[in-house]
Amino acid sequence: MEICYYISFFLIGLCLGSFYNVCGLRIPKGESINSPRSHCEKCHHQLKWYELIPLLSFAIQKGKCRECGCKLSYLYPFSELATGILFVVCYHSFGFSYDLIIALSLVSCFILVVVSDLTYLLIPDRFIIIPSIIVIIVNFLNKGFEYGLIQLAYGILALTFMYLIMLLGNKLFQKESMGGADIKLMFLVGVTLDPFLTVLVVFLASFIALPVSFYLLVKNKEHVIPFGPFIIIGFLIVYFTKLDIREIFERLLNFF
Repeated sequence: MEICYYISFFLIGLCLGSFYNVCGLRIPKGESINSPRSHCEKCHHQLKWYELIPLLSFAIQKGKCRECGCKLSYLYPFSELATGILFVVCYHSFGFSYDLIIALSLVSCFILVVVSDLTYLLIPDRFIIIPSIIVIIVNFLNKGFEYGLIQLAYGILALTFMYLIMLLGNKLFQKESMGGADIKLMFLVGVTLDPFLTVLVVFLASFIALPVSFYLLVKNKEHVIPFGPFIIIGFLIVYFTKLDIREIFERLLNFF
């Protein structure tokens, strides 16, 4: 029976990943997610139902439009596969629980953020506000009023911490070092984790972003690197591996 749940969550994730990709590409441009129907951006060929099957259609068409042959964005299969895998990880980690609601909301948010940030260097507020509200409500329902208030305070603390980092970065580099949406994204991280783990997320995000940013800037000094996806990678590592920064520090102290 358990395997059926895993398959179900994967398939649901694939389908929602396809939908999130549409949302992530259209909403930042102020377009409707309902119309026009999915189509090729170059020749405007309206896609048939069999051209919209998650993963399979992209593979069968070899990543090209059937009509004009132009290459399709790899964001399509990436968002679908990533959502499917992460939905399975969510279920495996939390089972049917309040925490599963939070995890699925976070994953949904993160796919939207990655698609939008990588494409437009823009993250619409609604992509962050809606899951933040869901997490806050579930915190109150699941663990009580006091816990909910504490996590809300942690979220504000994380947002403030990231804002100060942005100010420092702006002063050091004499230009905008971070987008406002990245700061808002840290609020969502804060209402989910405690301050120690939030700091660990920032550290991991910066550590992972450093070599990537260096490589991209060497190729093009004017290249702008979105930080949102790196925050998400850092968060997912901490959230699903259940890393505990305090335990890490204790082990280091005992080692020395």
